[in-house]
Amino acid sequence: MANHKSAKKRIRRNLARAEINKSRISRIRTFIKKVESAIGSGDAEKATNALKQAQPEIMRGVSKGVLHKNTASRKISRLAASVKNISLKAS
Repeated sequence: MANHKSAKKRIRRNLARAEINKSRISRIRTFIKKVESAIGSGDAEKATNALKQAQPEIMRGVSKGVLHKNTASRKISRLAASVKNISLKAS
């Protein structure tokens, strides 16, 4: 257990930040799942709209420091490729 006042404060702050980061990651995962479910159903228009909503949310995770930039770019790229394949099959 921490003995110094500053160390105790740091522990409190870390717990608060961990809670915020956990909620941000959860929100990002929810947006990704919406895109994946739209892809799974084969609805190209719904998948495109879900991707447009998910992209800024994922990049917001990068700016807030909960995701690495390359990880976010990879996720967006793979989702976009899947949506593109659905769109090509639909037309």
